[in-house]
Amino acid sequence: MASKSTKPLSHPLLLLLVLIAHSAMMVLVICSFGINAEVIKLACAVLTADFVGSIVLQIVAREACTVDTVLLLVIGMSTIYQSCFGGLEFALKHFIFGIAAFIFCQISYVVTRNPYRAERWKPAWYVLFFALVAAILLLTGSRSMWIDLGFITLQPSEFVKPVFVLIAASSVRTQLRKSQILGVHFVPDNLMLIFCTCVIAGLQWWCRDLGSLPTFVAIAGCGILLRFCYLREKISVRLMVFLGVCAVGVVILAWQLAPAYVQERLHSDIWSDMSGSGYQQVRALRAIAEGGWFGKGAGNGTLIRVAASRTDIVFSTICEEWGLFTGLMTVILVLFLPASILTVPPRSYYHSGLAVGVAAAFIVQMTLNIFGSCNLIPFTGVTIPFISQGGSSMLASGILAGFLKAAQAPVLTDKSALKQKGGR
Repeated sequence: MASKSTKPLSHPLLLLLVLIAHSAMMVLVICSFGINAEVIKLACAVLTADFVGSIVLQIVAREACTVDTVLLLVIGMSTIYQSCFGGLEFALKHFIFGIAAFIFCQISYVVTRNPYRAERWKPAWYVLFFALVAAILLLTGSRSMWIDLGFITLQPSEFVKPVFVLIAASSVRTQLRKSQILGVHFVPDNLMLIFCTCVIAGLQWWCRDLGSLPTFVAIAGCGILLRFCYLREKISVRLMVFLGVCAVGVVILAWQLAPAYVQERLHSDIWSDMSGSGYQQVRALRAIAEGGWFGKGAGNGTLIRVAASRTDIVFSTICEEWGLFTGLMTVILVLFLPASILTVPPRSYYHSGLAVGVAAAFIVQMTLNIFGSCNLIPFTGVTIPFISQGGSSMLASGILAGFLKAAQAPVLTDKSALKQKGGR
């Protein structure tokens, strides 16, 4: 009874904190722009979304409310950021995609909350994976990653990420299903994960867009690591050394065989070519420095004039106008989405795989974006989940957030197995 009495109290409190945070940001916006039509539209949209979202979450089952609440907070903050960069204009398209991402989160939660059902559907995930690969090869044009529908552009590679997380997740039951060819024992599910990883690597090379490859490699690496942890197998020192040598060899080989544009980024000095290849990073670093801890004020930044200021270097744009402190707090909030799984640990191995895969995707994407903007690593052009402008990225991130919610509030009853027992 004690656990039931604490849930309703904690849920409204979290939503109240969301309303306070968004209201405080709107006060700062009003200080910069005054009260006008665009400010009213922005405030009504964000605060109404909070109010409606709180009502919906009160009506439906409130398991895993932490993910939903943090998602509402991040989407509202992102909408305010995107509406104020370099001036004030309500980012209606970004707001709509944010609401759609919240809906996609609920859909993916329903699909994956039962680990037995989600794992039985793994053949469908493989079909969807190769369908997306085929779409990239056949519909995006000449070695591109985008499908132009005229009224909207889609990036199928973004939707490959949640599907790949579903493929990387496994269970003890799956790992015990071993096959044998020529005396060699193997798990088919593990070979399929390695094969899909190779397909992604080849696809990224073909599309001349290797910036997202570390994200997929991180998801696959976490999936393979968990496969060893599931059965608590003892790994010999020789095997660990062999795998380490192989990993170093692959990195060196990839470094040497990287395409010309990648080699240029790896060896470029941004300060010697500030008007060329180093233009974006130099401007991004200057924007962070000029913004200081508390920023120039909403709408007072100049980085918005630089290409990809709303997407690939959005962290620097936030720091310039809102300050480094706000930028770091935004990063922490986005990272709190995968970290929230620690409040209610997953109760199934399959959901553990989903949670770790999502954490790997979010952490690597944010690291690549922020470190690239700050010139700590070569510039990759990867977006920050929910913060960067972009429809495909926003929707895919919403699906990934749904996996986290499913891991916190699972349904652990295998209905098909109960039916089989009942039939017997």
